[in-house]
Amino acid sequence: MGIKGLYFDGELNYREDLIQPVPAAGEALIRIRLSAICNTDLELMKGYNNYQGILGHEFVGKIEESNNPELIGQRVVGDINIGCGNCSFCLQGLNNHCPYRQVLGIQNKDGTFAEYITLPEVNLFSVPDAVSDQEAVLTEPLAAALEITNQVHIQPPQKVAVIGDGKLSFLITQVLALTGCDLIVIGKHQENLKRLKEFAEVEYFQEIKRNNQFDCIVECAGNEAGLQLAEELIKPRGTIVLKSTYVGSPGFNPSGWVVNEVTLVGSRCGPMDSALRLLEKKLVKVYPIIGRYYSLTDYQEAFSTKFPYKVSFDITE
Repeated sequence: MGIKGLYFDGELNYREDLIQPVPAAGEALIRIRLSAICNTDLELMKGYNNYQGILGHEFVGKIEESNNPELIGQRVVGDINIGCGNCSFCLQGLNNHCPYRQVLGIQNKDGTFAEYITLPEVNLFSVPDAVSDQEAVLTEPLAAALEITNQVHIQPPQKVAVIGDGKLSFLITQVLALTGCDLIVIGKHQENLKRLKEFAEVEYFQEIKRNNQFDCIVECAGNEAGLQLAEELIKPRGTIVLKSTYVGSPGFNPSGWVVNEVTLVGSRCGPMDSALRLLEKKLVKVYPIIGRYYSLTDYQEAFSTKFPYKVSFDITE
C-alpha cells in the first residue's frame, strides 16, 4: 500500500498509491503535518517550469527517520533548494543557484502535498516550541520576504513601494516596515489593503499617480501589470526587486530602465533561521492571513478557494 498525496501530471489528482520516499545518505524522512498552497503551485499547474510530480513546498513536519537519533521527533521546516554539493555555487553556500539543484515540489523533487517527504538534514530547521504549526507553515514565504533586506539596503528616509496586496505582500510589508522606511502598498483589493493599513500607507492600483517617485519598489503582484507599474513609478537610479514567478513572458521595452539606470534585483528564497526567529519573537503577524485547512481528499475545494488567505492541507489525519 502506498502513501496519500496529490500528484500533478497536467491534471491534479488525489492518490493513495504513491511510493513512500526513502531517505538517501544524509537525508531525513519527514511526516508532513501542514502544507500550504502557494501562488507558485497555481502557476505550476498552468504550465510554469513544466513540472510533473507531487506539488507543495511550504510545510511543517516531524522527523520520523534519521541517522542522527537526536533529530527524530523534532518539528521542522525546510530549505526547499537541494544542491549537488560539489559545484562552485554549492561550495560558496549558494545551493539555491546550483545548476544541478532540485527544488522541493517545483523541480525534480516531489513536494509536500503528501504524507511524507525526504530532505537533506542540512536543509532542516527545528521549530521553536513558541511557534505553532499554523505559524511555522509560513516560514518559507517569510524567509523569501527577508531575502529582500539581505539583497537591498533599505534606509529609513527612502520611499519604498510594494506592488501587490496578497499573502506574500502581507509578509513583505511587515518585514520592510521594520526598516523604518516611508512605505506604501499598492493593490487592487479593498479587503487586502485594509488589512495592510496597520503597517503601511495603502493606495489603489487604479489611483496611484504614474510618476517617478520611489527609491525602491518590490513587485509581487504576480502578473505583468505589476512590472509595468514598477517601471512607471521607479526613480532614476532606483531599485526594483522582482518577486513574481508566473507563466508567460512579459512584453516590455527595457530602454527606460537603461536610460534611468534602474537596478533590477531578482529575489527568491531567503534565510529560514531568521524567519523562525521573527515568528518566535512575534515580530511578524501571520494569523490575519491564515485561512481554512483542508484534507487532501478535498483538494478541489481547496484549490478553488479564493486566495486572500493562506489555505493549507492538514495531513495529520
